Amino acid sequence: MDMVIKKTSELSIEELTRIFIERVKVFVVEQDCAYQEVDEEDFNAKHAIVKDGENIAAYARLLEDEEAVRIGRVIVVKDYRGSGLSTKMLQFILKNIDHSKPVRLSAQTYIKHMYESVGFKTISDEYLEDDIPHVDMELVEPNG
Repeated sequence: MDMVIKKTSELSIEELTRIFIERVKVFVVEQDCAYQEVDEEDFNAKHAIVKDGENIAAYARLLEDEEAVRIGRVIVVKDYRGSGLSTKMLQFILKNIDHSKPVRLSAQTYIKHMYESVGFKTISDEYLEDDIPHVDMELVEPNG
């Protein structure tokens, strides 16, 4: 499997379409959550992609502003779940991003242990986002 990080402008139309298909499949269809999944943030995002041939196996969107680097839209495609791929992808991301700013994310509570395993800690109380329990997390020290 290949892991890459690309800016939106570096993606082919096919790559971008495959990303959007997988994100909508997970966040809108599987989680039965109607919201604006593809948004304006995608124009200036970076995209961490794990590819198995032409197929996307895992993905995360990276956003950076003056305050922080934000990791979001983390998915592992159904056929690849349970293989440790999310941890490997996060370790790859953490080795290839700017650490001069805090690295933050919003995690669905049921998988916060996965983020803790690579060095994140919870920095908020639990809250509902689209009726799904979440917590905010920040990287303390990258593991792996």
